[in-house]
Amino acid sequence: MLQVLACGAVVFPGLFFAFRRILPCVFKNWSNADVVLVSERLVSSIHAAMATTAGVIIVSSCWGNVLSDKHWLATHFVIWYGVPYMTYDIFAMYLSHYYRFRVKGVEEYKRHSLKTVNFFIRREFLLVLHHIALLTILLPVTLFFRKDQGDFFIGCLFLTELSTPFVSLGKILIQLSLQDCWLHKANGGMVLLTFFMCRIALFPFMYWMYGRHYGIPLYSVPFHLPLSTNLGNSCILAPQVYWFVLLCRKGFRLYQRSRKAEAAASPVTSDPGKDD
Repeated sequence: MLQVLACGAVVFPGLFFAFRRILPCVFKNWSNADVVLVSERLVSSIHAAMATTAGVIIVSSCWGNVLSDKHWLATHFVIWYGVPYMTYDIFAMYLSHYYRFRVKGVEEYKRHSLKTVNFFIRREFLLVLHHIALLTILLPVTLFFRKDQGDFFIGCLFLTELSTPFVSLGKILIQLSLQDCWLHKANGGMVLLTFFMCRIALFPFMYWMYGRHYGIPLYSVPFHLPLSTNLGNSCILAPQVYWFVLLCRKGFRLYQRSRKAEAAASPVTSDPGKDD
């Protein structure tokens, strides 16, 4: 009974609806869109903390032999928390999308319909595809196709969630109108750093660890792996690179805006020679 209550299928929706009840009591001027957005981000951060912790435990336990060393979390976390979270998060993202456009007064968003679901899928296609790919690729690989090998690499994939709390904090700070404070700027730097290290550089690192296990150089590893493995990694990596480019562009725009604001706020000193 306790195991069922601790399952992600109960924990994540339960936390989401709990935050939806609590936040309006604290922030009375927030709309439904604000409450749903922040609730979704808080639950995402909790899941990310859990996944990162599981990843650290698995990686540190399987460091000796990256292929044969095992840890029970590699499979059980995916079943009990990974799959339920990805399924829940698609629903939570849809609710956030729905209320955001409903608050804006868009006619089609007066009630839920197939049209609103279709608009959501089209607008957030890459995110939805990412979640579905994890459900249809990571789950079968974890449970059936890896032949009880490679727990180390499953742990590495869990570490990709390290950047999520920083991404969520950035959106929450904007929601609180704190986008100009030093915390938001520092958090933006952490977003770029953790996203690059744990969602992009992590893949060459995994290839390097595989090569070290077999005593082959990094550039030879892709030719040593099955084509399906390389394609799977490419499918996971490609959207991460795209999102990282978007984050860099957004960070550069915010930096330019900050510089312009500072220049506009600084006092203009007159040329003493013009007063003679």
